[in-house]
Amino acid sequence: MVQPSKPGLKDVAQRAGVSVTTVSRMLNGSLELPVRTRQRIENAIDELNYLPNPHARRLSRGRSDTVGLVVPDIANPFFAMLVAAVEEAADEQTLALSLYATLNRQGRELAYLELIERNHVDGLIFVTNHPDDGRLAEVINRTGNVVIVDEDVPAARVPKLFCDNEQGGRLAGELLAENGHRNVLFIGESDEMISARRRYQGLAGALSNRFGTEIRPQRYEGGYTEEFGREAARRFIAEGSGATAIFASSDEIAIGFIEVVRGQGISIPGDVSLIGFDDVGPLHLFAPPLTAIRQPVRTIGRRALSLLTETDWKARGEASSEELLPVEIVVRESVALCAKP
Repeated sequence: MVQPSKPGLKDVAQRAGVSVTTVSRMLNGSLELPVRTRQRIENAIDELNYLPNPHARRLSRGRSDTVGLVVPDIANPFFAMLVAAVEEAADEQTLALSLYATLNRQGRELAYLELIERNHVDGLIFVTNHPDDGRLAEVINRTGNVVIVDEDVPAARVPKLFCDNEQGGRLAGELLAENGHRNVLFIGESDEMISARRRYQGLAGALSNRFGTEIRPQRYEGGYTEEFGREAARRFIAEGSGATAIFASSDEIAIGFIEVVRGQGISIPGDVSLIGFDDVGPLHLFAPPLTAIRQPVRTIGRRALSLLTETDWKARGEASSEELLPVEIVVRESVALCAKP
């Protein structure tokens, strides 16, 4: 049995007594019509039970109604939570979300940024986790329609959204100082990464305010990974650094550190106090429960999408803008009074 064909734009136009172009432009919002003409078209749509083709409408507007989210690693709990938050916000705006995992490789990042130029997505929320040699900024500035989140691409002239990393370091330093810890070890990325630089500055500032400017935290530099946390723990044990407290610049680092020191019979917080950063995992289930700086990850995700969809990209200037979201410290049981004078 032959199925009846579905009514199309031509049928609506004939029923309403207007051109196909008029119907198309009314549906995509690019044409204001007299009330009576618009009513005739709407009546024709209802009478024919016409269903507009959303793909055709998007093409006619030069939009995909799809946004992209570029992250280094979807297995990392921080990025997994960020993805969930952006997906939820996109759904509320009836936008599709395309997810791209880069494995933190610049070549993949550059390829995904070029999706904007090919109109595959209307814009990108972009997260990198390594320093830029200038190529990322060049492509971002050329394409526009990008919001940078979590880590900076310094020369990029687009909106940027970070947590208040310096505040996080300061909160950690203040808690450690209150418990008498002068000799503190910072474990995290190098100063090339805005998150590590500001977290270290906040930590150092809090300790200096309490104990004097001659007090400076020790520092081990490496990636935001459990493996680096394990490497840092082995180095900490081998060197006998004398640090009575550790500020790990990510939950992943803290977890790797705990794994090694526990195996060596080192007690947290009996022998060394520990604070993590992010608080996206079940840190309250650790033994002892881990004190951490909590990032507002879901708020970051939702705000990033708002910046992407609400920015007037044609009207905005060439300057970058930076927005910081506050963090908080969640005090549990991994920090104790310093037993050393």
